[in-house]
Amino acid sequence: MTQFTARRRCRICVCGAVIYSHPMNRDSAPRRRPFAGVAIAVILAFAAVVLGVWRPWIPAPETAPVVAAAAGEETVTVAPAPLALPEHPTVLVFGDSWTYGSAASDPTLGYAYLLADLIDGETIVNGVRGSGYLKPGADGPAFGARIDALDPALAPDLIVIQGSINDRAQDEAGYREAVTAAWDAMAAKYPEATIVILGPAPHELPVGAATARIDADLSELAAARGWWYVSPVAQEWITPQNYLEVIDVEIGRKHPSTDGHRYLAEKVAAALAELGGAPVTEAGGSETPLEQ
Repeated sequence: MTQFTARRRCRICVCGAVIYSHPMNRDSAPRRRPFAGVAIAVILAFAAVVLGVWRPWIPAPETAPVVAAAAGEETVTVAPAPLALPEHPTVLVFGDSWTYGSAASDPTLGYAYLLADLIDGETIVNGVRGSGYLKPGADGPAFGARIDALDPALAPDLIVIQGSINDRAQDEAGYREAVTAAWDAMAAKYPEATIVILGPAPHELPVGAATARIDADLSELAAARGWWYVSPVAQEWITPQNYLEVIDVEIGRKHPSTDGHRYLAEKVAAALAELGGAPVTEAGGSETPLEQ
């Protein structure tokens, strides 16, 4: 088992006392002393109340970041725990056509299969082409029904839920609810597994508004659960510089090529390593030429 540690940052605020002096004028007329004393007392009392409430020398307290839920309510973001896996982990990779291995010269050369060697473990690949949280796929139903059909005896150490850009043409209404239901079902079926969400990767550039919306929704929902979220969009895994090396725009119909799948496998392995602080493994023992 790889050992991981989490770091905390503490902010200590030291506040000093503020002393105000107000010398009295001994030459003042005796008749004015009582009135002056009362006035000064009132002023000091008022200042004490104001300063006691306002305290301008003390910084305003910091609050944890929040994310907006579907109903407009605020949800507090939960910090994920460092990813800890056994020496030879079993990983269920669940997703769409990218997980299936589409456009690779052989589906078993897809990123989800190649990931096994990079993490020195085993991957159980469950990818359905065209499938999403709302959209049924070409070879199976949407994510929720597919999760219901999974074998509860698989007992993975880690689950990577990938995608999906296939929902970008679906109605935005009900999307977050479908995601929540699918994630609840997956967590209930494999309560001992750690779940990492791998967001959609762009199949075309610039990144479309619907793909960006899906990425943002998944990121917020994962943060609310304290789950790790890996965003190929935000981390710019696919750029104008490497697009044609990663994506097959002809026969592959804008899916990763064989080299593109290898590149994605390395990016996923590196992302998982960063979540736990483990060293990064590269496919074939050499640096990929597709790095940005």
